[in-house]
Amino acid sequence: MAVTRFAPSPTGYLHIGGARTALFDLLWAKKTGGKFVLRIEDTDQSRNSPTAAKQVMDDLQWLGIQWDQGPQVGGPAGPYYQSQRLDIYNRYIQQLLTSGNAYYCFDTAEELEQMRKKAAGNKQNFTYPRPNKFPDASEVEKAKAQGKDVMVRFCMPAGEIVVEDTIRGQVKFNSNDISDFIILKSDGFPTYHFACVIDDELMGITHVIRGQEHLMNTPGHIALQKALGFKTPVYAHLSLTVSEGGGKMSKRDKAKVLKDAIKKTEGLDKVKLASVAQISATEFEEFLAGDSMPDGPAIDLMAEYLGIELPEINIVDFFKSGYLPQALVNFIALLGYSSPLDKEILTLQELIDSFDPTRFNKTNSLFDRKKLLAFNMEHIKLLSADELLSRYKDYLKAANSPAVNADDILLKRILKAGEGARTLAEIDHKSRFLFIEDNKIEYNQKDAEKVLLKNNGEGIAMLAQLKEKLLALDKISEESIENLLRGIAEQKQVGLGKVAQPLRLAICGTMVSLPIFESIDMLGLKATVRRMERTIEKFANKVAKEIK
Repeated sequence: MAVTRFAPSPTGYLHIGGARTALFDLLWAKKTGGKFVLRIEDTDQSRNSPTAAKQVMDDLQWLGIQWDQGPQVGGPAGPYYQSQRLDIYNRYIQQLLTSGNAYYCFDTAEELEQMRKKAAGNKQNFTYPRPNKFPDASEVEKAKAQGKDVMVRFCMPAGEIVVEDTIRGQVKFNSNDISDFIILKSDGFPTYHFACVIDDELMGITHVIRGQEHLMNTPGHIALQKALGFKTPVYAHLSLTVSEGGGKMSKRDKAKVLKDAIKKTEGLDKVKLASVAQISATEFEEFLAGDSMPDGPAIDLMAEYLGIELPEINIVDFFKSGYLPQALVNFIALLGYSSPLDKEILTLQELIDSFDPTRFNKTNSLFDRKKLLAFNMEHIKLLSADELLSRYKDYLKAANSPAVNADDILLKRILKAGEGARTLAEIDHKSRFLFIEDNKIEYNQKDAEKVLLKNNGEGIAMLAQLKEKLLALDKISEESIENLLRGIAEQKQVGLGKVAQPLRLAICGTMVSLPIFESIDMLGLKATVRRMERTIEKFANKVAKEIK
């Protein structure tokens, strides 16, 4: 029975790599009848964000990754916020100090930098020089009185440390190459390395799944476990997921796209953009210079203001782009892992039932966005009409869509007409014309030139004829509209597109929309005719000028 944990730091929103780790934690625990624990590692007081912690939990629940113990649900090993466990950590810090496995240090950042430079000058790897005699209580009090930072370092033992890893096999480390690392910071909070070791033991964690970038931390964690008399859990260090550009998936991908767009925008009001992002002008300039990174919400606000589409990195990005949680879970479960099943479209329960930790891959996996779109399209098809409606309404609210107040009857018609869409956002964008005032339709200029103005305005002429034919219909319905348009196409011996496309452009302003027959039926005859008249009026003069 596996007891796993996902332990995010609430310094930002849940990103795709973290979600993948959490998912495998859930799969391993549920497959073995164990427990999945959520722990919030909020010991970095300078970077913690209560908003981020809540968003991480909201994102996990949206994905269907529900924890058995942790915030909101409780459990026998709480509290599950590390910032509320300081008394526990202090007891173990004292145990290590008493046993001689840890010692106080007072080095400033400048002094440490000089040590590093000296090691580099001697072409040596820097390891902290352990003092021959550890500072005693009087020296600690003296350092505090002088205003020095007081920290605690762990004594790395001599010899070889072997990590038995489920994915990578046996990995050996020479502890002489590993520096005595800080376990208690000057602000009184433990470091990640120390707190996670204490919590894993006290919370009964048997399996630790995390990214391969943490492999280098593991020998230090094992040394701590031995010094404290703790058990060593089973480790599994997941391979990296890389973007199509070849680099690790990172929030910096979003920042780079935004920064490039800002630099290319002429006449940009930087003060206004900084205000939109709710950051100072100085922070904005530091961002452009590459010296700092604004939080995710600031990046999103700037992109929205400039009308820039950013690559999805955080889970909330995928939600706002119209992806289903089922599709995202299915997709990330196959990153660095080979399912034993002979199909790719899988439910969460199928992933749990078939989970096999021997099928993790050592090689990096590609985050193939085209494949994710294909997965999403398939999962949209699998949803019942009611569940799809519920998911769509959640998306509309998040996207601030003008369709958010539409009734369920209309939304179900839109969803039916949008069958085959790859995302919920695609359905929303194709149906936006239904929720825009007739005189607010904006025309895509290239589409207008191609469909309306080409060949001396044959599209405009077609609209004029269609208007009269539509007004003469006894009854408007999808069937009557289809019969009318096909009849005209047959009579004029042209393809249906020659008839339907001018009409589509007139009512939508673009060639990307829901099927034309359903579109007109949902929009209604009066609004359709008004939009046709406005289009004829707007473009007829252009045709006349071109003829002259």
